[in-house]
Amino acid sequence: MELQRLPQAFSVCKLASLQQGIYEQGLFFLGKTDEEISLVCETQYKPSNCTAEEDGWRGFRIKGELDFSLIGILSKISTILAEAKVGIFAVSTYNTDYILVKEEQFQAACEQLEKQGMKLTKL
Repeated sequence: MELQRLPQAFSVCKLASLQQGIYEQGLFFLGKTDEEISLVCETQYKPSNCTAEEDGWRGFRIKGELDFSLIGILSKISTILAEAKVGIFAVSTYNTDYILVKEEQFQAACEQLEKQGMKLTKL
């Protein structure tokens, strides 16, 4: 399996409304439920009026389009990282999955994934 290392720094934010962000720049993931609005975005494009935020995330993207019938891909990656005591924040899109880890754990995550046979490439 090939994972692409994303060069951007990411932030995980909580928004009071959808009016807060400009969603035309960079990579971002938006989630809205009956309880909250969450935004994962490139730190450089983070809205200034978040109600809560956590900076310092780095990410990987599983290369290629994943068929919905594939089972256990995210589980395998999260298990590898959990064994190395690296916490994750996962986001899925229609095509693939993204795995974010804290900046200070990024190098350890890279080393552990490669040790377990994952191919890491730059985006």
